Amino acid sequence: MRQRFIIIGALLALTTAATPAHAQLKLAFVDVQRALNECDAGKRAKADFEGRVQGLQARLQREQNEVQSLKDEIEKKGMLMNPDQRQNLQDQYMNKLKDFERDYKDSRDELQQKDNDVTSRIVHDLAAVIRTIGERDNYTMVMEKGSILWGAPQVDITDQVIRAYNATHVKIGTLGENGGGGGAPSSGVGMAGLSQPSEFGSSVAKRSTISK
Repeated sequence: MRQRFIIIGALLALTTAATPAHAQLKLAFVDVQRALNECDAGKRAKADFEGRVQGLQARLQREQNEVQSLKDEIEKKGMLMNPDQRQNLQDQYMNKLKDFERDYKDSRDELQQKDNDVTSRIVHDLAAVIRTIGERDNYTMVMEKGSILWGAPQVDITDQVIRAYNATHVKIGTLGENGGGGGAPSSGVGMAGLSQPSEFGSSVAKRSTISK
């Protein structure tokens, strides 16, 4: 923690040194997780994700019920069966159990990959919007809320970022590519000359998720 404060202090010192004496620092912050949750693209992605989760849960529940049914049958009737019948039933049970365990793992990995992919693409767009607003409005620095201890409400530009992103109407993950591929947002942030997002998009995507 002490090292983090030292790094932040050093960054501010460098920023101050690079800023003309007559200029003032102009800082802002963005709650990226809230922007992800409340932007139109994030809402659509979350609804789609929840639909996938429900579908997979229903399928896995059916498979689990089949496994449990075979297990119950072995426990209740196994001793009354001849060896071949009992072995056949046990083989069915083991195969069903392996299928269920494999499907459970694959489904979990699929959902995680989907979450990571969509989150990363939306955060990429948000990073592009944030950078454009920062350059247009001459911010010295725009920080992510999760990396600061406190910030005055008036320097929170999350709502502005959400409005600007919603106004682009572009396919997710495409802002900053060949001019953004969309029209200029009504908020006044011109996207025709949109800057490429920095590494911010990649790093924040690791801490954010559409599944929250």
